[in-house]
Amino acid sequence: MTPADTGRRRRSDLPVRAATGAAMIAVAASALWVGGIWFWLLCVVGAIVMLGEWADLVGTTAAHKRIAQFSLSVPLATMAPASLIIEVHYFFTLGLLFGAAFFAVIVTRKRELAAGILYCGLPVLALVFLRRQDYGIVFTLWALALVWACDIGAYFSGRTFGGPKLAPRISPNKTWAGLIGGTIAASLFAAVMHYQYGLPWRMTLATPVLAAIAQGGDLFESWLKRRAGVKDSGSILPGHGGVLDRLDGLVPVAPIAAILLILPRFYA
Repeated sequence: MTPADTGRRRRSDLPVRAATGAAMIAVAASALWVGGIWFWLLCVVGAIVMLGEWADLVGTTAAHKRIAQFSLSVPLATMAPASLIIEVHYFFTLGLLFGAAFFAVIVTRKRELAAGILYCGLPVLALVFLRRQDYGIVFTLWALALVWACDIGAYFSGRTFGGPKLAPRISPNKTWAGLIGGTIAASLFAAVMHYQYGLPWRMTLATPVLAAIAQGGDLFESWLKRRAGVKDSGSILPGHGGVLDRLDGLVPVAPIAAILLILPRFYA
C-alpha cells in the first residue's frame, strides 16, 4: 500500500473513528457522572478486555489468558463500591494486584503475561480511587479528558503540519508536531478545569508532562503491536481497533494522577 493509499484510507475511516470516539466518550462520561457501581463496572470490563488483548500481543495460550483474567478479577472485585469503605482497603487491593501477578507468573511461567495484570489493574485502582474522593468527578474527568484532548490534538496537529517523525521505527505516523499539538491541547483543557472547577495547581502544571507520558504510553503499545506483527490490539471498536489501542495513554497517566492527588497528605 502506497502512502497515498494509506492517506485515503485514513480519511475514509475518519467518520467511523469520530462516531466511535464520540460514543466511547459519552459512555465514559455518563458512567463517571453516575459513579458508584456503574463507573466501577465500566472500569472492570475495560480491564478484562485489555488484559485479553495484552495476552494476544505478548503471545500466550487461551488457557493462560483465562488464568490471567481470573487472577485480575479478584483485586478488581475488591474495588467494588461495597468493598472500598475505608482508605486502607486501597493498599490491600494494591497488594492483591501484585499477588495476582505473582500467582499468574508462577502458574503460567509467563512474566510478560503477569506484567499485564499490573498494566491493566493499576489504572483501574487509580481511577476508582480518584472518583471516590471529594470532588472526585473533577479529578477523574481531568485524568481521562487530558488523554482525550492529547489524542485529538496530536491527531489533527500531526495531519495538519506533518514534519519530522517522533519514533519512525515504532510508529511511522506519529510526528513531533503531533506531540506538541497534543500537549498544548491537554494543557489548555487543564487550564479551563483550573479556572472553572478549581483543579489544583499541581495537577494543572503537571498536565503537559502527563500529556507527554500519555503519548509515551501510546508508543509503548505501538511497540508491542509491531513486535507482535499486528496493526491493532483488537477489533472490538470500529475505526479504532481494540480497547488497548484507545486506553494505552491512560494506563500510565491514571496512577500518576492518583499520586499527585495524595502527595499533600504525606506533608500535612
